[in-house]
Amino acid sequence: MKRIGLMGGTFDPVHYGHLVTAEQAYYQFDLDKVVFVPSGQPPHKMGKQITSREHRYMMTVLATTSNPHFEVSSIEVDRSGPSYAIDTVRAFRDRYGYDAGLYFITGADAILEMLEWKDSDALLELCEFIAATRPGYALHSDRIEQIFGHRANKIHFLEVPALAISSTDIRERLKDGRPIRYLLPDMVINYIELVGLYRE
Repeated sequence: MKRIGLMGGTFDPVHYGHLVTAEQAYYQFDLDKVVFVPSGQPPHKMGKQITSREHRYMMTVLATTSNPHFEVSSIEVDRSGPSYAIDTVRAFRDRYGYDAGLYFITGADAILEMLEWKDSDALLELCEFIAATRPGYALHSDRIEQIFGHRANKIHFLEVPALAISSTDIRERLKDGRPIRYLLPDMVINYIELVGLYRE
């Protein structure tokens, strides 16, 4: 039975926090691969300025190319309209069949808001969730049971040291001319500089 991780995100830009999370999930949950899914039009960022989907997709490809068990899917980049997790998970469920294990990797903060996502009940039926947390950030099992009830066993936790890195901070650093080296892969930094992203 295949075990597939789905790493959704805006990736604006992708950084080592994302990559370390995906690698740790691959190892800890014995996944066959992790598929990065850059969001085309993030519904939670409507009205906010984000980098074009094409640039975010390209940066994610560059960041993951050296890892043989990472892939990047353009499914949300190619789809028009808001990028909802339920549509993406249904597409991957159709691709891999109902025998495959699908694990949606996201941040622990997002898990707490998941019941507000589109078709969250159906989403919990179609896949399991890996919630990445920073060291010392505790989500108690009784809180998860309170939110998810009998489906709480579909939520798994993953402690990731590199989660202190944030895309928002990287964008601010670039705008201010501060260093970003060692926060994201050199190939992504080179792409940002070549295209001129995140500058005033």
